[in-house]
Amino acid sequence: MRPYRAVVLLFQFYPLLLLLQSVSSFPHKIIPRLSPHNKQALILRNPDDVISTSAISSKDFKTFFYKQTLDHFNYAPQSYATFRQRYVVNSKYWGGPTSNSPIFAYLGAEEPLDDDVGFIGFLDDNAPHFKSLSVYIEHRYYGKSVPFGSMEAAMKNDTLRGYFSSTQALADYAEILLHVKHKFSAHYSPIIVIGGSYGGKLASWFRLKYPHIALGALASSAPVLYFDNITPQNGYYSIVTKDFKEASKNCYQTIKKSWAEIDKVASKPNGLSILSQRFKTCSRLNNSSELKDFLDTMYAVAAQYNHPPKYPVTMVCKGIDGAPVGTDIIGRIFAGVVSYRGKRTCYDTNAYNQPSETSVGWQWQTCSEIVMPIGRGENDTMFPAYPFDLNEFIKSCKDLYGVSPRPHWITTYYGGHDIKLVLNRFGSNIIFSNGLRDPYSSGGVLEDLSESIVAVTTPKGSHCLDILHSAKTDPDWLIMQRKKEVEIIDGWLKTYYADLQTLNK
Repeated sequence: MRPYRAVVLLFQFYPLLLLLQSVSSFPHKIIPRLSPHNKQALILRNPDDVISTSAISSKDFKTFFYKQTLDHFNYAPQSYATFRQRYVVNSKYWGGPTSNSPIFAYLGAEEPLDDDVGFIGFLDDNAPHFKSLSVYIEHRYYGKSVPFGSMEAAMKNDTLRGYFSSTQALADYAEILLHVKHKFSAHYSPIIVIGGSYGGKLASWFRLKYPHIALGALASSAPVLYFDNITPQNGYYSIVTKDFKEASKNCYQTIKKSWAEIDKVASKPNGLSILSQRFKTCSRLNNSSELKDFLDTMYAVAAQYNHPPKYPVTMVCKGIDGAPVGTDIIGRIFAGVVSYRGKRTCYDTNAYNQPSETSVGWQWQTCSEIVMPIGRGENDTMFPAYPFDLNEFIKSCKDLYGVSPRPHWITTYYGGHDIKLVLNRFGSNIIFSNGLRDPYSSGGVLEDLSESIVAVTTPKGSHCLDILHSAKTDPDWLIMQRKKEVEIIDGWLKTYYADLQTLNK
């Protein structure tokens, strides 16, 4: 695999091509982004159980736009500029302002809000129980919440791009949530914030930074410790490896051996043509790295979204292990591709590199403050070595954006080091939920930090599965995980209402 493969394939806007020319060796491995859901993974669940992405247009969901401040932390003239930020409300089950029923707020992450409203089910699935108001807020610079109209304009403007940060996003959420309480006359309605993956980080950080606004937080699959070398570099890929090894040792060994075999075939005369034919690639391979990167990401996605009932890792391994006797390593790896991605006339090795507004924004976020040192060494995973080199990363980000990443800022501003010692007494009411088959759980909080900062883990769980819509096919352990989370939140609310009653006497 070619070290420091460019992420330039992730860009889609023509005006950015001049920027892209400067990062042909960007040292940032393409790994599954911090998204709470993956459409292909959801299709592998029972299609009848998956909510349509058109849910945002349902009559139960009302879309609003808030006049948001561009810069919450500066008083220079340009800071007073505003933009329209989208949020969506479902009040179908809400008990109303006089009931003081809670507000459940989903904090959007690095993508438009449209799909989240359809896929994130924890809010509306539990709204009848809590009689809660469901609010979904879009992250600034994504979807319909991009200042001055387009990601293209934002990413070309050095000053405008500087307002694209997690701290600004949290302040956005604070303003909108206070606005919602006023709009719905819900002054005493407690707020529970919910997020998945990067959004899970935001939810936990919001509770720590804005405890006067959010009573508690459910942070699903939030790798809040994958910063500043708190978590070993190879944590992510170690769990991917573990998932495959537990599914099938033979499958794991085949994958581990395959990288050298692919290079061996590629080095032969017409070797790339042979690989293109054997993997039925939609276009001829230019080098072996294209194929290896495709396979690398496919295995990571399968592990990250290893959802029941079909479990993608098991699907890949069934293909590899089920190949006819005598099939060589290349043939078995291709059988795994077919098993997971289905029978097709050809397979696009750029399937995981399709450009989008999200990929453009997320590259900036990871090149500025969300610096997660994910890599792997020699023989510590089933993958080839691919160490994270901070110096090279900083150089390439500086070449691209003209500014250096701040790898220590997240732990400076939000914490992370000695987290149990620090938050044991100075934090409360956060649920850190993780499925231990999720590679990002390697950077998650996996043990209770205090009586009210608790870890809820499931050995067979995957990425953000607990906050997706419930399905008929859900296993008992997933049902129990969600039940436990609801019980914890019930406890927070009970204490809040008791305090409210005491103060109002």
